[in-house]
Amino acid sequence: MSAVNTQMEITHMRREIEEIPEATARLLDGSAAVLTEAGRGIRERDPHFIVTVARGSSDHAATFMKYAVELTAGLAVASIGPSIASIYGAKLKLAGSACLAISQSGKSPDIVAMAQAARAGGALTVAITNTADSPLARASDYAIDILAGPERSVAATKTFVNSAVAGLALMAHSTGDDKLLAALVRLPEQFRKAIACDWMALAGALETPKSLFILGRGPSAAIANEAALKFKETCAMHAEAYSAAEVMHGPLALVGPDFPVLALAARDASEPSVAEAADSLAAKGAAVFVTSDTAKSAQHLPHVATGHPLTDPLALIVSFYGFVEAFARHRGLDPDTPPNLRKVTETI
Repeated sequence: MSAVNTQMEITHMRREIEEIPEATARLLDGSAAVLTEAGRGIRERDPHFIVTVARGSSDHAATFMKYAVELTAGLAVASIGPSIASIYGAKLKLAGSACLAISQSGKSPDIVAMAQAARAGGALTVAITNTADSPLARASDYAIDILAGPERSVAATKTFVNSAVAGLALMAHSTGDDKLLAALVRLPEQFRKAIACDWMALAGALETPKSLFILGRGPSAAIANEAALKFKETCAMHAEAYSAAEVMHGPLALVGPDFPVLALAARDASEPSVAEAADSLAAKGAAVFVTSDTAKSAQHLPHVATGHPLTDPLALIVSFYGFVEAFARHRGLDPDTPPNLRKVTETI
């Protein structure tokens, strides 16, 4: 591994994390008209179900939206594998649905092919992308530019957050959820506070172990998936995301003394169960850190309570991004250039 001074010039990743509040404000202002229009289009279509198309971090944003839509709009959401269209050429019957396709670049051939197939199958298609004039945007009924600005670090941060915020805004406009819209307006300031949360207390528990469990439940389960990916990308260590319920089954066999666990608890109906799982694992000797003040045995991490159950998990991932960038440098790594990875991967 090539050593990187922990006092090195600010990384692209750190700079982009610090741009998240501004990028979110820019999205909510600059794309307000198309978010309103697309939300109205979905409301008029009155879909019976929603499908999503995405990969990587964008798929984690799609999973986050799955929970958000199912919890608040009462619609079932299913993820479609892009290869269904690009490799297998299958034709899906999607009349009466809406399709949400998420891609930072908007040009991965398999994502574009599936969006096109969804539209041909009768779905109303909405693209969420950081590239306004992209093949995915052109293939969709509505194209939402997340306006995150250029992102140079391989690890997506501000584009993930803006994709999730765009999805929430789209849903709020389609369902007339004024409370959620108001909560989104407050996010830039709350993200600034989340960036300031110091999670380096985790570092000591990660010096020797070869793996990390990251837990969540409901919307925060999607955030746990995103956190595990970023940890692997930037820190050259293994991490696995689990539901706080599922971890108490088979994965529990791996948990022993000092095994590191990060439990991402949001201020929603799942918080008691996540805190309970954290305490249960701590009782087995694991080194457990949790974003909840209700846990009794696990170590508490500072966190920002946003005042809305759907925006709370997004503040958690912003705090985690700050930690993972700092921990990568602590390990002598450059978080901007993970080995074997590049910024845009175009899959077929």
